[in-house]
Amino acid sequence: MPKETNKLPTKIYYDPHSVARRTKQIIHEVEQHDKTAMLTHIIKNSSNMKTIIITKSKRKADEISSYLKTQNINSSAIHGNHRADQLEAAVKAFNESTLNILITTDMILQSLNLTNIQQLINYDLPSEQKHYFSRVILLKELGESLLFVSPDEQNYLDAIEFVLKQEIPKEEVKDFTPSPLTSLKQVSKMKDQKKKPRHKKMKAKKESQTK
Repeated sequence: MPKETNKLPTKIYYDPHSVARRTKQIIHEVEQHDKTAMLTHIIKNSSNMKTIIITKSKRKADEISSYLKTQNINSSAIHGNHRADQLEAAVKAFNESTLNILITTDMILQSLNLTNIQQLINYDLPSEQKHYFSRVILLKELGESLLFVSPDEQNYLDAIEFVLKQEIPKEEVKDFTPSPLTSLKQVSKMKDQKKKPRHKKMKAKKESQTK
């Protein structure tokens, strides 16, 4: 007969920040001019994963979709400039897996009833960290969130990690070769980077601003 125990069951929290901490997240450091090349490389090596790509503007969503088509990658950009029936058709195609890649913005993302998202690519980090957590929660802890972080987006990343209360692991994209300019800047950045964890640096910055 099993022994009785007074140990209480672990409570699971479902607020956006807790969900994000339980979701696989990976940072890929990249220069702005290399983002499209990195995106193409990842998609071509992702085995037709159902992927949502988030950009900061409608124009960029259209540009990315047009470029992917030149690379024989079928995708669709959907945003506020499209009619309701166009949005519904794109969502239906994605949910039924006849279209595996959608490109959109934060403005329209939350209104889409998307299911079974396997990969969320944060092509642009949001300027407001709350939008990042709204993105991640759509993965339902089953998919993964990839963050394309350029040097000019470091403050946005710091804000996300500060709220997350942990650092998001960094990984290099296998077999992806950045431009020589990117490599030089990354070396310089590594030399200047302080050892203090990124989310703690953000905390110190916040505290100094309140004094």
